[in-house]
Amino acid sequence: PGGERAELLLLESRADGKGLREEDALLESGSQSNESDDTSTDRGPEPASPLKETSFSIGLQVLFPFLLAGFGTVAAGMVLDIVQHWDVFKYVTEVFILVPALLGLKGNLEMTLASRLSTAANIGQMDTPKELWKMITGNMALIQVQATVVGFLASIAAVIFGWIPDGHFSIDHAVLLCASSVATAFIASLVLGKSTLCAPLPELPGSPWPHAVFFLFVALGMIMIGVIIGSRKMGINPDNVATPIAASLGDLITLALLSGISWGLYKELESKAYVNPLVCAFFIALLPIWIVVAKRNAATREVLYSGWEPVIIAMAISSVGGLILDRTVSDPNFAGIAVFTPVINGVGGNLVAVQASRISTYLHMSGMPGESSETAPRKCPSPCSTFFGSDVNSRSARVLFLLVVPGHLVFLYTISSMRGGHTTLTLIFILFYMTAALLQVLILLYIADWMVHWMWGRDLDPDNFSIPYLTALGDLIGTGLLALSFHILWLIGDRDSDVGD
Repeated sequence: PGGERAELLLLESRADGKGLREEDALLESGSQSNESDDTSTDRGPEPASPLKETSFSIGLQVLFPFLLAGFGTVAAGMVLDIVQHWDVFKYVTEVFILVPALLGLKGNLEMTLASRLSTAANIGQMDTPKELWKMITGNMALIQVQATVVGFLASIAAVIFGWIPDGHFSIDHAVLLCASSVATAFIASLVLGKSTLCAPLPELPGSPWPHAVFFLFVALGMIMIGVIIGSRKMGINPDNVATPIAASLGDLITLALLSGISWGLYKELESKAYVNPLVCAFFIALLPIWIVVAKRNAATREVLYSGWEPVIIAMAISSVGGLILDRTVSDPNFAGIAVFTPVINGVGGNLVAVQASRISTYLHMSGMPGESSETAPRKCPSPCSTFFGSDVNSRSARVLFLLVVPGHLVFLYTISSMRGGHTTLTLIFILFYMTAALLQVLILLYIADWMVHWMWGRDLDPDNFSIPYLTALGDLIGTGLLALSFHILWLIGDRDSDVGD
């Protein structure tokens, strides 16, 4: 009895020290069982579930969400290939600058949310209904605030980037861009980002209709959260599936909303010019509601005050990629670039988001941001340690890199089958395209390894800060490399456009 008491006291002490508690949270739904009869006291605080993953299990878990997200980007590319010929895209070309910015913004917010919730699920912070709803409501309101504000700033960046090269400024076009951007960001986050107006209601008295409406909104908005919780229950690492699925929900709907809203507002310019400023003012006036809801949760309150830098800088970086797209999409020598840009950017962003989310969870299980540990080296990693190390993060980097070629081949075949891009897929084009895609992902995975550890060592939570930077860099690098590839192919005479057909 005395020995058992000493052992129980030791285990309680380690649980209070966070190590065992977080490990058990992972093991509850992992491949290992925490119901073992082994009561030895030499168990370390090292995270068990991520370290036990094999390359095959990582690849198997990532494959389906990766393909799903990829087909979402293919669909977005097909939509962009069609709408680029609409009048609003021809005469207000700054809308092209909004495309990577808004698609990147929606992906950043959704994938950052997925990363935060995956970490919370892995370390046991969503095990009770109270913790679950507290985490959900605060995060949903937070992304509404960020979407509205950054959507407004993205329109300003589009106006500036469109005005600097041409020296031409139109107040009507500027207001159109503002209204289109804010409305798109707001509605996309409301549809995909879950109904936060209903979520804080503790009780719904009266007739069954309020209950039905409440559960309808919640059902529409819980896809990603259901994926995270379901993955954990099934023993699947949420980091492997949540961020690609989050991204797959956003690109197509966001681009369709931007195209439809901008087209509709453009039609109103001649007869009802007052519609555009009213639309912009309406969505901005709703900001206080989301701010009040977000401030009720301590975790989202902190991000609400300090989490603006990454999404704003990411928006600016993506806007530079949008400027490249704006300058190339109307050039006949770059025919087809519109359909491939969302694909190469989306695939690169999805893969690096998975890696960043995994590394962040790995670090969270060793302590808190800013704490020095062996799992969070402060020095810049070498490429060899990033891709050829024996740890689980190097293993996942290799798996994600190996998914690039087969994934893109499937997506290119799909685009070719649907006759998208007004261009023929030749062998040399595929070689140049694959080179650009591989180089993009290679750079992003290495930057992710450095950036997540660097942020951790400086007391910044990588779940909130790393993914916006990484996906924005993916947009810029992907668009730049793709434009360079098209330019080289045009110089050597490989790109024969059939736009006239």
